[in-house]
Amino acid sequence: MGKKEEHLRKPDWLKIKLNTNENYTGLKKMMREKNLHTVCEEAKCPNIHECWAVRRTATFMILGDVCTRACRFCAVKTGLPTELDWAEPERVADSVQLMNLKHVVVTAVARDDLKDGGAAVFAETVRAIRRKNPFTSIEVLPSDMGGVEENLKMLMDARPDILNHNIETVKRLSPRVRARATYERSLEFLRRAKEMQPDIPTKSSIMIGLGETKEEIIEAMDDLRTNNVDIVTLGQYLQPSKKHLKVQKYYHPDEFAELREIAMSKGFSHCEAGPLVRSSYHADEQVNSAAKTKQELGEKETLEA
Repeated sequence: MGKKEEHLRKPDWLKIKLNTNENYTGLKKMMREKNLHTVCEEAKCPNIHECWAVRRTATFMILGDVCTRACRFCAVKTGLPTELDWAEPERVADSVQLMNLKHVVVTAVARDDLKDGGAAVFAETVRAIRRKNPFTSIEVLPSDMGGVEENLKMLMDARPDILNHNIETVKRLSPRVRARATYERSLEFLRRAKEMQPDIPTKSSIMIGLGETKEEIIEAMDDLRTNNVDIVTLGQYLQPSKKHLKVQKYYHPDEFAELREIAMSKGFSHCEAGPLVRSSYHADEQVNSAAKTKQELGEKETLEA
């Protein structure tokens, strides 16, 4: 019998100090009163206190809190959803206003039970936020919505400020890590989004620590750039429970710094890379960075004309 697989000990740089101040507890109370879900809570994000209480950003999870997929890295509940709440977009918009958010990320559980993958509710949420919060930037983080082009078009026509869709891991590990979603379909989803609305930045995220090699991480970066993705985030995978995939490696902050340099050298407009980085981490800075890069490129083209 082989030796039982041991759990890696979490290094010091992954330890964080929780800050449950009045801002944080007040926002948490409001979420429950509005019957809203956030991926910040559901996915046990380590940055929730910084984002909610300090940066005034949050990631709302619409379309319920039960996902039709059972990815082996994710802490969100899985099963067969029963709800489709058409009042949810207005409640999210009201909450963004009450929280005085300067940047909001709207994500969702995968809804493979719906023909449109939840695109209609997604689009209406973007429009509702825009109506009530014209100065708040909006990022959307959908599933691949079945890979159906019409579903993506419905969402892109609502014109979010950033379209974020995560490839999650490197190509080799994707079948083991993700459920139903495929590496190729995610890349196609990102490419189509850029083709539909060329001026809207696209973004993706890679978890590392699942057994990938440095060469595979760089290959994933190249695949994203080939499909015109503007922004990439790289963060440490953390096992949410014993039933999820085990951590194979904890990357040192210096390794993340090196990966960020590599990403920027490949032409990404922005890269967040660090042990505690998640897809929505410092998302407010990313939309500003993408806008600045777009402006600089426009000025350069004008000068060269």
